[in-house]
Parts: sequence; structure tokens; C-alpha cells
Amino acid sequence: MLTRPALLLRVEEAILLVLIVLLYRDLHLSWLLFAVLFLAPDLFMLGYLASPRVGAALYNLDHTQVIPILLALFAVATHRRTLLAIGIIWLAHIFFDRMLGYGLKYRTAFKETHLQRI
Repeated sequence: MLTRPALLLRVEEAILLVLIVLLYRDLHLSWLLFAVLFLAPDLFMLGYLASPRVGAALYNLDHTQVIPILLALFAVATHRRTLLAIGIIWLAHIFFDRMLGYGLKYRTAFKETHLQRI
């Protein structure tokens, strides 16, 4: 297993997913909101209707961890629970996608990712 990077990355993402969901639970945030927003980041795939380049750019913007982490930090600093929930849900979605092997996209095609060819 230690010589299979793709498997190691998936295991890491699965652990992060479990941890972030446990955090969400411990903060007593809305599970209805979680259910409604969990797949929302995938709406950015609609950029592929314009072109693979636009699609990849929008998908990657939405599937990098920096923005939801900054959102969560801002939410904590300003005591905004709904924004914190959104940031955590967004991270959970990213961890879930990466656990399944969906990585950041190259501009050539949707199926070419930094983790594998889907």
C-alpha cells in the first residue's frame, strides 16, 4: 500500500472526510443544509458546456481547498455559523470527490485529473 500513491491519497481523503463530518456533527450544524449543499460544488461542471478549458478552470476554482478554508476561518472570526457550515460542507464535498478519485481537471478533458484518468 505504501508504494501506491493513488491509494494513499484516497485513504487520506477518506480520513479527512470522516473528520470533517464529525466536526460538523459536534458543532450541531444543520444536516438539512448539509444534504442540500453537499453536491452543489459540482454545478461548476456546467462550465464544460462552454469549453473544456472554461470547465476545468471553474471546476478547479471550486474544488481547491483554499476558498472553503478561508470561508470557514472568516466564519469563525465573525461568529457566522451558517457560513461555517457552508465551508465545512464544501470541504466535505472536496474530500469525498478526492476519495473517489476525482481530482483537479486538466484543460484537455473532464476525465483527465491530477489523480488519474477517469
